[in-house]
Amino acid sequence: MILAAGYGRRLRPLTDHTPKALLPVRGKPLIQYHLERLASAGITEIVINHAWLGEQLESVLGNGARFGVSITWSREELPLETGGGISRALPFLGEETFVLVNGDVWTDYPFAALARHNLEGNVAHLVLVPNPNYHPDGDFQLHKGGAVGLREVPGKALTYSGIALIDPQMFTLFSRDCAKFPLIDVLVPAIVDSKVSGELYRGEWSDVGTVDRLNYLNVI
Repeated sequence: MILAAGYGRRLRPLTDHTPKALLPVRGKPLIQYHLERLASAGITEIVINHAWLGEQLESVLGNGARFGVSITWSREELPLETGGGISRALPFLGEETFVLVNGDVWTDYPFAALARHNLEGNVAHLVLVPNPNYHPDGDFQLHKGGAVGLREVPGKALTYSGIALIDPQMFTLFSRDCAKFPLIDVLVPAIVDSKVSGELYRGEWSDVGTVDRLNYLNVI
């Protein structure tokens, strides 16, 4: 699943008329890199959620055939945030574990390795990255053996990359009553219950969340 339903407020005015997943990076839409890399990893059944300017995403990407994938669209009238968007799309995702990626990250992460990962009783596996300068405190700690813990020791946490392997049962074990909620709302109880593993990725990665970061990717 690719999460692509956000407003992209920090990227305004670029996102006033273009969804952030369609903003160009080095000559083509950001989300196209995900589709191509997922396809090359053998992941061809893709669910994408959208809300703000979602009709543009459907118009540009269509059914995904020209990228070597098949796209199912999960439409939201208003953005349901990351957790709510996934929960809404669960009927399309089925009962097996699935790869999750935020539509607004730039990365060369090898998705094939993640798709082959065995959760071994966990409900999620998170890809963590070194903290960028705009997020120095990080999000979670990665313990010896690969268990993910909450951020407790200053300077020891890492940043969640927006890439994960998810078992759908996480959304029944740690459910929320409201339709709109962030992924962290179900991740934290799972982490506290020692049901989340992780890995550190040191390759290319950036959260394309601001105009400055987008411009940087387009000039390097």
